[in-house]
Formats: sequence, C-alpha cells, structure tokens
Amino acid sequence: MSNLDYRVAHLRERLAEGPLAELGVQVVMHGDSVLVTGSVPSTHCRDEVERIVGEALSELPLHCDLVVAAASTPDEAEELA
Repeated sequence: MSNLDYRVAHLRERLAEGPLAELGVQVVMHGDSVLVTGSVPSTHCRDEVERIVGEALSELPLHCDLVVAAASTPDEAEELA
C-alpha cells in the first residue's frame, strides 16, 4: 500500500469515526485527483467533509459530488390505518 493509499484509507476512517460520523461518504483516488461522493444530512456537513478532505490531501485536485439529503418535516400528517 502506497503512502497515498494509506492516507486516503485513514481519511475514510476519520470521516466515519469522527465527529461527523459520515458512513455514506466515499473517498477514492480517480487518476491524479481525489473524488468524494455520497450523501450528507446538511450543507454544513458537506462543507466540513470538503474542508477535511481538502486539508488532508491538499496537494491533489479535489472533486466533490456530495448530495445534501433533504430532511424536512412533512407538509401533511400521515394517516395510519
């Protein structure tokens, strides 16, 4: 395992086990750049993931494709049968 592979694996663990606890985020090498994909619960979380990855792998181009999952309250009450 190369130094870069180790750093990416450590970064995945940091995102999954750290304060964000983001299990739905994937960090992979894509050619000479880093690709971050997945879904997060808020724009704050998306920004934090981008910041953490950008700082950890600052020498590489970063491409983020993170989706913010909408978690709004329903407009109507659910009817139970």
